[in-house]
Amino acid sequence: MRYLRDEEMTREEVRVSQDRIGVLIGKAGATKKSLEEKTGSIISVDSKEGVVAVEGEDAQGVISAAEVVHAIGRGFSPERAFVLLQDEDLILDVIELNALADTTQQMDRIRGRVIGKDGRSREQIEDMTGTAISVHGKTVAIIGSVEQAKTARTAVEMLLNGVPHEAVYAFLDRKKREAKQDLFGSYY
Repeated sequence: MRYLRDEEMTREEVRVSQDRIGVLIGKAGATKKSLEEKTGSIISVDSKEGVVAVEGEDAQGVISAAEVVHAIGRGFSPERAFVLLQDEDLILDVIELNALADTTQQMDRIRGRVIGKDGRSREQIEDMTGTAISVHGKTVAIIGSVEQAKTARTAVEMLLNGVPHEAVYAFLDRKKREAKQDLFGSYY
């Protein structure tokens, strides 16, 4: 993402892959229009170059819109990406997989470890951390609170480093119990 600011306008640019441009725009432009309305921004899409420019007078609206565009570009459905607008405590965390694979076959294998059979591994991490996870292209993206995203990132990195799934789930179970204990411990 690139931030440009002049006197009244804020501008951000986000790169979006060709296969996600249509999702960003939506049927008859509905997704793009909805995002513009909710954030008070103007979104321009250069589908040839894959560059999405987000502009507006409200800097926070522009930043929020750019974050949603980035999330959609990283494989989230618009509905899942739009939660970033509803809760200011949510963040988008993107893990780059480029350094972990030299071939397409290696990339498929490491993505497969995160996704798991029939998507169960990704789903398990989402359920145990309260996050949303997208495995798209050469990235794994996470939407959640800072603490949730940190835990989910650790779990994903454990999988990427070859830690057995059972050990990752045990780690997540422990983190979930600790969070619950911290929550209830503060009441006593």
